[in-house]
Amino acid sequence: MNIIDIIAKKRDGYQLNKSEINYFINNYVSGEVKDYQASALLMAIYLNGMSRQETVDLTRAMMYSGEVIDLSNIKGVKVDKHSTGGVGDKTSIVLGPIVASAGAKLAMISGRGLGHTGGTLDKLESIPGMNVSLTDKQFKKQVKQINIAVMSQTANINPADKKMYALRDVTATVGVIPLIASSIMSKKLASGSNTILLDVKIGSGAFMKNLTDAKKLTNTLVDIGNFFKRDTRAIITDMRQPLGYAVGNILEIKEAIDTLKGNGPDDFTELCLQASAIILNQAKLAKSFKDGYSFAKKQLTSGAAFKKFKTWIKAQGGNTTYLDNPQKFKKAKHIILLKSNIDGYIEKIDALQIGEASMHLGAGRLTKDDSIDYAAGIILKTKVGFKIKKGGPLCEIHTNKNNYQPILKDVKKAFVITKKPVKVPSVVLEYIK
Repeated sequence: MNIIDIIAKKRDGYQLNKSEINYFINNYVSGEVKDYQASALLMAIYLNGMSRQETVDLTRAMMYSGEVIDLSNIKGVKVDKHSTGGVGDKTSIVLGPIVASAGAKLAMISGRGLGHTGGTLDKLESIPGMNVSLTDKQFKKQVKQINIAVMSQTANINPADKKMYALRDVTATVGVIPLIASSIMSKKLASGSNTILLDVKIGSGAFMKNLTDAKKLTNTLVDIGNFFKRDTRAIITDMRQPLGYAVGNILEIKEAIDTLKGNGPDDFTELCLQASAIILNQAKLAKSFKDGYSFAKKQLTSGAAFKKFKTWIKAQGGNTTYLDNPQKFKKAKHIILLKSNIDGYIEKIDALQIGEASMHLGAGRLTKDDSIDYAAGIILKTKVGFKIKKGGPLCEIHTNKNNYQPILKDVKKAFVITKKPVKVPSVVLEYIK
């Protein structure tokens, strides 16, 4: 068996068997298969696709390319959640304490932001002292003791995905479902949880731009998870406008704190409650979605979720005085209010434009080596479907950069205002299990 024959086979439209896929992954991780050879195979996959069995075999090979975390010594159902990424998506930071306070064991390996989408780890690290670089031993101990831990992916977990993702990014082979699905699910399966909830975003601020493609990806993800005997479910959620009001690390942490205190934006709170309801049902702590929703709402309104949030942040070294007094967080040097030029209704707030503008203000990374300004970002003052008057506030710009004027024009373009009333969109579009 050799890599040239495997490339040729896939190039000609034939299915690869399990042994051929294992050969590719194992030898690519070891360095025997070179980047230029892997690029050729990835392009062949991109052009010719993969069958269900090929996708499952690729996921398995990637999952076992490194360490698989064993959580079996922790009692109870271990739960996990993954979002395909969006603008203003701080859901895990609120959902985690809700389900953990209700008794679920949330063991989450999360990621950083790149481009216009923010990363959960970056947001958490905007809390002074917060440590996301846990060892496996610390990770397991924390889940066991307080029901929740979130850490960064270690070098030993799924090295195949690290190498392949970097290569796909520079060879225009990112956007094909078998490669997207195997990348997501191999990481989630290696994390060791019994259940997985996937939040697949659609719209301008998401990778999937329409419902048809989102359903295809979602069904593939759920199918893979269930094949590996994990209770895998998914929600398809709206990312045509930013989630909540805040975009940017400290700004989103502040909004998460408000939400955990019962004062969050309607769309963001609703998503957190619906996702928590599903997870509590998966964890066998609620008999149905309806019961799970009631349980989640109780944890939020009673203050139990906020208490668990403080326990979690303290366990990972974070300074909890910032949670009780959010005004302690650093503020940007420049805070600029953008106003509407006309009366009307908000028809659109382009999430991609807002996300990219926030990145250029300093809140995100263009490359993985860029540093982040935790105080930078955008706070929306209105949402789709809301009425606005001439001179009314659209959003607030937060930045430490002095040359922010060109970015303001891009931000203003993200808002489309019409004379006709606009329906407030639902945040959760579909639930798939």
